[in-house]
Amino acid sequence: MEWLAAEPGFSFADEFALGLVGFGVALFAAIGALSHQNERAFSASVIYLGLGLLAAVALSLLGIPPLNRVRDAAVMEHITELALLVAVFSTGIAIERRVSWLGWRSVGGLIGIVMPLSIAAVALFAYYAMDLSAGAAILLGALLCPTDPVLAGDLGVGPPGDTLEDEGRFNLATEAALNDGLASPFILLGLLVASEGGSDWALEWLAADLLYAVVVAGVLGAVGGYLMGGLAVRLRNADMLDHRLDYYFAIPTVLVIYGVTEVAGAYGLVAAFTGGLAFRRYEFGHELNRHVHEGAEVVEKFGELVVILLLGSMITLAGLQVPGVAGWLLVPLLLVVIRPALVMALFARSRMTVRERLFLAWFGVRGVAAIYYAALIIGAGVLSPGEESVVFWTAAVCVMISIVVHGISATPLTRRLLGDEE
Repeated sequence: MEWLAAEPGFSFADEFALGLVGFGVALFAAIGALSHQNERAFSASVIYLGLGLLAAVALSLLGIPPLNRVRDAAVMEHITELALLVAVFSTGIAIERRVSWLGWRSVGGLIGIVMPLSIAAVALFAYYAMDLSAGAAILLGALLCPTDPVLAGDLGVGPPGDTLEDEGRFNLATEAALNDGLASPFILLGLLVASEGGSDWALEWLAADLLYAVVVAGVLGAVGGYLMGGLAVRLRNADMLDHRLDYYFAIPTVLVIYGVTEVAGAYGLVAAFTGGLAFRRYEFGHELNRHVHEGAEVVEKFGELVVILLLGSMITLAGLQVPGVAGWLLVPLLLVVIRPALVMALFARSRMTVRERLFLAWFGVRGVAAIYYAALIIGAGVLSPGEESVVFWTAAVCVMISIVVHGISATPLTRRLLGDEE
């Protein structure tokens, strides 16, 4: 017999009810954190991680199992996927700079040079120092390479019409929005190496997974975003779209763009970004753009809350031991050595100031994208249980350290390097 709300007699510690209480408290904390973001010396993500770790302790004390990385991999994948696609679409709308080679060549360097070299450096370290197979090493490099559009959002460009779009902010925001989707071919490369070995698939990977999927995603996103931007403006001008609902228009727009692109066998995250760019450019200065961006940003922030809470709640002492000494060493190597060295070398002769280069080099934030790809890799089932565990927990450690280190340094370093006085 099922009871709707309670059981007879004394009954306590209902797991669902406890979960509602915990999530309600987290929402209160998130609203407070976002309301006073500019008054603190650290980002809201640090608070979310702390709440998640408290949840992990509470679950352990109550004997309630946390989300399981293997059994619940699909749940984690889709939650992080939704958070990412809204974030990259939101970033696309916010970009003020016109698309041109001269204006975007720095982004091209970050995507075409820094990202592949970062993947190679991490993969080599994982192969030789962590004793992972070639496939697992490539996968670890590919999932750790993307900077994160969700956690980097507070450091990047402002809403449409905002004047704070210097070289540092523009490059960080655009890189973070693009490299999440553009890491996908390297994830697929790692999966192929892990599952098939050899090189018979190399030409097909290059043609289908790299060239076709990236180009088609860019085109479908641009066309879809432009069409949806035109539809939104026409509906609003015809009084068929209540201006109070502008804030929600981003959600159906990005879902349609993402879904169509994935059905076509291309990368939905790439399409989500180009869709945001094209949506903005249908009528560049329209007030609708700011409203749509604000609505997407709210959804993005709550997506960030959910993902980081879930990650924190999954942390165990046993899990933190899985990467070993080499895995823990990889994290500072990536964040403090590999990323800064590559960025500073790439832009040594650029028009960016030294402070802008330091800003871009330091804030290689790792976050939701790494968790998304870790869940996707687990779901693929191509790695041995031991290697899959090492890959997941190394990603988790990297994200946690990045949240704390970059979150604490965000406000003071941004003010110092970019001259923010807000």
